[in-house]
Amino acid sequence: MEFREMRRKRQQLSPEESIDILRGATSGTLALLGDGGYPYAVPLSYVWAEGRLYFHSALSGHKVDAARACDKASFCVIQQDRVQPKDYTTHYRSVIAFGRIRIVEDEAERLAAARLLGNRYNPGDEEGLQRELEKGLARMLVLRFDIEHLSGKEAIELVAHGRR
Repeated sequence: MEFREMRRKRQQLSPEESIDILRGATSGTLALLGDGGYPYAVPLSYVWAEGRLYFHSALSGHKVDAARACDKASFCVIQQDRVQPKDYTTHYRSVIAFGRIRIVEDEAERLAAARLLGNRYNPGDEEGLQRELEKGLARMLVLRFDIEHLSGKEAIELVAHGRR
């Protein structure tokens, strides 16, 4: 599939800057095709690893059903959103990833992704992570989002003033 080019190219972030945002942010919004053809967007914690995003989930629910029904998805992360009241604007930096989502079935990949997520949000507590995995991994689903296209953008004011 051909993805659209950004209309305001001056505001486009480089692929490296976009990946840095994905590496540094702690949450974003996953958008899927939900029930009845309605978009379903859900805020999630995630981890970026080698061009992929990983999410954890309960074993069932709207998100899981939507991912099983249609593998096309997008994921949006807002790194910065500073309201500038007197200018009637915001100084923002954000990234949208487009790609395919799937449920991770391979046990080794599931465990590796769960470890990545655990270390991302509670670094340095390997013993605590091990206890949590022993207690909850059987009740946890892992979703993998393979990025096909990444688009980052920032406010024109940040471009114009070099403030990042």
